Amino acid sequence: MQINFKNVTADYQLGPIRTPGVLKSINLSLHPGSFTAVIGHTGAGKSSLLKTMNGLLLPTTGQIEIGEHMITAENNKHALKEIRKQVGMVFQFPESQLFAETVEQDICFGPLNFGASLAEAKAFAQDVIVQVGLDTSILAQSPFSLSGGQKRRVAIAGVLATQPKVLILDEPGAGLDPTGKKEILSLISSLHRNQGVTIVLVTHDMDDVALYAEDVIVMEKGQIVMHDHVREVFSDQEWLSSLHLDVPEARHFQNKIEQQTGIKFPRTCLTIDELREGLMEVGLV
Repeated sequence: MQINFKNVTADYQLGPIRTPGVLKSINLSLHPGSFTAVIGHTGAGKSSLLKTMNGLLLPTTGQIEIGEHMITAENNKHALKEIRKQVGMVFQFPESQLFAETVEQDICFGPLNFGASLAEAKAFAQDVIVQVGLDTSILAQSPFSLSGGQKRRVAIAGVLATQPKVLILDEPGAGLDPTGKKEILSLISSLHRNQGVTIVLVTHDMDDVALYAEDVIVMEKGQIVMHDHVREVFSDQEWLSSLHLDVPEARHFQNKIEQQTGIKFPRTCLTIDELREGLMEVGLV
C-alpha cells in the first residue's frame, strides 16, 4: 500500500490549546512493503507524522494518500474508518490501552468494530496470538495478569487482528528490558519480512534503526530534512550531531578508529559484525 504526503501541514489542537505547524510542508512517499524508521530530536514532529497516517491528526492543508484512500482536512468518520482498517497504529506503552476482562475480548474488539462477526473475530484472535509468540491458552487470561512484555504483545496482537497492510509504531520497545525489546522488534521485523507489512517506526535507539530499518526519515522542527537509505543517513555523523542525534555504536567506533589511524573504511559500518569485517578489510585485525 503506497503512502504519499503532498504538501501536508498540520496543527495540533487539544481543547483550547493549539500548537500550529507541528508538521510543515511534508512531501513524502513510502513504498509498499518498506520498513522506515523515523528519527529526530524531541518535539521534531515524529509522533505527529505517524498520527496523520491513520487520521488521528488531520492535515490543515495538503493531502495524504493511503492506497486508494485519501486523508484531508475534511475527512468524514466513514472514510477514516476505512483507512484505519488498513493502517494499524501501536502507541507508546500500548498496554495502557488494554481494558477487557480477557485477552481474547481485548483482541476481538478491533475486528468487531470493523464489522467482523464474533466467530471471525475469535478466529483472528487465535491466529494473531500465535503470530506474536504467545500460546493460545493466554486468550482466557486477564490482560492485567500478564508481564509487561506479554501485555505489549497482546496490544500488538489487537492491532494485527484487524489485518492492516501498514503498521505504524511509536517507540514499541519503550519501557521494556533489553530482552523484551529485542523480542518485540524481532516480531515486527518478521511481520515485515514474512507478510510484507509496511512498517513505519519511531525510535530514539539508533542501533535499532541500524538493525531493522531499510530507510530513515530525519525530522527537525516539523519538517523532513532527510529521507534516504539507512546507510546514507548514518554516513554523516557531524550533520546528525548538529540535530542532536547520535549514530549506531558501531558507526561511532568506526569514526574513532578512522580518526586515530587515518585509515578510511570502504563503507559505513552500522553493526558490530560490519565493523569487524571492516577492520579485517583495512588490515587492522
